[in-house]
Order: sequence, then structure tokens, then C-alpha cells
Amino acid sequence: MTLVQLEYVIAVDTYRSFVAAAEHCCVTQPTLSMQIQKLEEAIGTKIFDRSRQPVVPTEIGEKIIRQARTILTESRKIGELLLEEKGEVSGELKVGVIPTVAPYLLPNLLIEMMRKYPKLRLQIWEYTTERILKELKMGHLDCGILSTPLQETGISDQVLYYETFVAYISDKIPLYQKRMVSVEDIANEKLWLLNEGHCMRGQVLNLCHFKHNQAAEGGFEYYTGSLETLRRMVDVNTGVTILPEMCVLGFDEDQLNHVRYFRSPEPVREISLITTQNFVKKQAVTAFKEEILNVVPERFKTKRKKEVMGFEV
Repeated sequence: MTLVQLEYVIAVDTYRSFVAAAEHCCVTQPTLSMQIQKLEEAIGTKIFDRSRQPVVPTEIGEKIIRQARTILTESRKIGELLLEEKGEVSGELKVGVIPTVAPYLLPNLLIEMMRKYPKLRLQIWEYTTERILKELKMGHLDCGILSTPLQETGISDQVLYYETFVAYISDKIPLYQKRMVSVEDIANEKLWLLNEGHCMRGQVLNLCHFKHNQAAEGGFEYYTGSLETLRRMVDVNTGVTILPEMCVLGFDEDQLNHVRYFRSPEPVREISLITTQNFVKKQAVTAFKEEILNVVPERFKTKRKKEVMGFEV
């Protein structure tokens, strides 16, 4: 049994295709298949059911693959120890970030990371919470930035900051005249929401005690994953949307005129950096976390007099 064979097994499990796995591993498909067959012969059992398409692991194969992932993770820690000994932050760091955080946190953060750690190559993907957790567990990501708390085994989280939710209100409705708002104030207004799959949608539904999006007058509903689209819908069509505070930090004066804060206790979301419990690249992850804390406003670092929003269930 070799580490290369285990890498090939994990690749096939990930892509559910011997051809795609071989392309990913930069080897020919016969070479990859032969190595996996040698491993199966050595351990006396089949890891994959090749009669099905896409290929799937056997029952015992699933257990072997889980252990293979653990073995490879532990083996990579040797390289991490060597980097720690040198005091060097280098290599690749693969990060998943939810779309309602990425555009507002990353621009300034990435500038500082590239300046301070020129030998580190950052790879960033905007994914939903569900996708980040899946990719993290499969070893495709090193860490993620998303809203917590989570109910996930095998995942560790480190709280980064608490971000207040604010209301963005059309100037065509009476609510615009109020300087601060409550949940009850927006209960009867058209509420523009992100589409299914975004954790912030569930948090807003919990905040407003809504069970589903309200249909707009005129008989249409709009499904989007963009906070900027929600803001524009309010500007053009009337109604209200809920935005995270970091989103409004770059607003101009006219846009800020539409922003209203909630009365105390302010609703907030908890943003955390997550990893698997036995993650590698600790130096790079630590450096990434420290730079996030450096660019986040100080007032975001406490949840005093604020209420953390959970998810809609």
C-alpha cells in the first residue's frame, strides 16, 4: 500500500470516474486503474463497484476511503512541520467563502495577504455553506469562512466577528421616514430575499418570522444570490431588504439614506473560520485569520447587546 495508491483511490471517489480521476492526477487512466487494482489485490477486497456508472465505492470501500483521507491528511503534516521549523508561510491555501461575505471582506484582505506573504498562493472559491462543508470534508478546501454556529461533526470553528444586519428601505414607503426600525415595522412590507441555499436567507426568515418570500404585486417573484440585486430591486420596485453591515460600508451618501439600523438588541450573524479537526497548513490558516481580524472594524468584534441569528429550519 502506497500514498500514491491512496491518492488515486480518493480521486476516483471524488470524481466518480476513472478517466476524470486520472486527468486530475496527471496520469493515464490505465496507470491509475492498475495501481488501484494492485491495492485491492493486496488488501483482498474491492474498493469500487465498477459495474455502476458513475462508479461508486463498495460498502467496505467507503470505510477504506475515509481512512485513506485521514492517512493522507496526517502524511501532509510532515511538510507542515518543516515549514513551521523554517517559520515560513508558503505553498497553497484553498479557501471557500460564502457569497454574502466575499465581496466585502476579501478585497482589502487579499491585498494585505499578498503583501505580507508573497510565497503563499491563495485560491478562493465563492460557495454556499453546504458546498463549503462538502469540499472541506473531501479535502478540496483547507478552510472556509461562513456564518455559524453549525451542527456539523468533525468541523472546528473560530469566531472572527459579529456582523449587524441592517434594513435597506425604499423611499416610496412610509417606513422610510423612521430613523430606526423593529422587526414589527417591516412585517407588512414586501421583503426581498436571497434564494434558497444561502444561509442568510434562513437567518432573515428567522429574524422576520416569515415562512416564505412574499409575492410582489403584479404577480412575480425574483430569485437571486446577489445582495446588490436585492438593493436595486428595492430602489426600483419599492419594499425592503436586509443586508449585512459590511455590505453598506462602501455605500455613497444617497444609498446610506436608505439604511436603517434595528433597535437594540441588534440582530447579527456570527462569521467564523472553519476547518476540519485534523487540518494541515496551520501556519497559513493562522496568518489568514490574523489578517481578517486586522481588516475587520473593531466594533464587529463583540456581540454585546446583539442577538445572533440562527438558520430557518
